[in-house]
Amino acid sequence: MTAPTRPDPKPDSQPVPPADRALPADDNAPGLRGPGRWGSTSLRVGVSVVWLSIIVLLPLAAIAWQASGGGWQAFWLSVTSRAALDSLRVTLSISAAVTLVNTVFGLLIAWVLVRDDFVGKRLVDAIIDLPFALPTIVASLVMLALYGPTSPVGLQLQHTAWGVGVALAFVTLPFVVRAVQPVLLEVDREAEEAAASLGASGPKIFTSVVLPSLLPALLSGAGLAFSRAIGEYGSVVLIGGAVPGKTEVSSQWIRTLIENDDRTGAAAISIVLLTISFVVLLLLRVVGTRAARREEMVA
Repeated sequence: MTAPTRPDPKPDSQPVPPADRALPADDNAPGLRGPGRWGSTSLRVGVSVVWLSIIVLLPLAAIAWQASGGGWQAFWLSVTSRAALDSLRVTLSISAAVTLVNTVFGLLIAWVLVRDDFVGKRLVDAIIDLPFALPTIVASLVMLALYGPTSPVGLQLQHTAWGVGVALAFVTLPFVVRAVQPVLLEVDREAEEAAASLGASGPKIFTSVVLPSLLPALLSGAGLAFSRAIGEYGSVVLIGGAVPGKTEVSSQWIRTLIENDDRTGAAAISIVLLTISFVVLLLLRVVGTRAARREEMVA
């Protein structure tokens, strides 16, 4: 006869979970805050606002205060003088042309870097960022050595609008490439293959399938390139030569005003450039956002 088995005694407490299974955090526990709780969010927002104010808003407020030092009439006279209007015309016309060219070729370069394989691809990808790292005055020296009076390629572009355009194209090219490249990596290739299977040509696939997805990033890169171009100084100072009405950009005219101790006039021209840059970026951001929403609705 076998002895009856005795039942296991009831445990006095709940079983301990395995060490590799973490217990859920209690958001209401003292000293603990979830990522979306007011305490941590307010701290992050507060630090961000303070830093943004110190780095961006305070300098902008200071230059706006300086521009208004002589009153509205002095501001208007500064921005509508013949020299100021000539420098703005040169700046905006060359910057717009350079932005258009870099938008086309920046998209082409981004496409090649993402979709094509070739020897030296990583080297080309690294060279794209060179204008970001190179001091702008060095870029001007490079342009002067290449397109100056002793040009090794036989092109003399010093003191010409073409020379200013080449210098601006050099320093603004990475903006479009780096804005488009990550978006192009995420474009759905299956949609392109489906369009090709339905008989669509290469250009039709690009304009109807790929370009709508790239448009917000393309506009963002173009806006950044234009904003950088209208405020550029170092890369054009030697190759351009600051010829009034021909190659003198607004940043060089601002430098002239400062040297003549007209800081109010220099601040007024700076406010105009800042306003133009902000409006262009805002408009392109709105257009890009609407294009992205339309693309989401179609998808």
